[in-house]
Amino acid sequence: MKINLNDPNIMDAGDASKIWGHAKNYVRRTYKSNPSKFPEGSIRKFGKQWIVTTEGMEAITGVKDPRKNEV
Repeated sequence: MKINLNDPNIMDAGDASKIWGHAKNYVRRTYKSNPSKFPEGSIRKFGKQWIVTTEGMEAITGVKDPRKNEV
């Protein structure tokens, strides 16, 4: 299975939080308090860095990707 790390649907948790209009630590706090909110494979920690997918952000926020609303 090949994973494209240039895919915009894979992002740093801090950047994702900003895109969805939340505090930089929103993803980390949400994961620590309720990890079951994230669909399987939508979040992972690499060293000290949290990586999250668009699917994961949409699941925890209930909001579709705001970048797709931009004109």
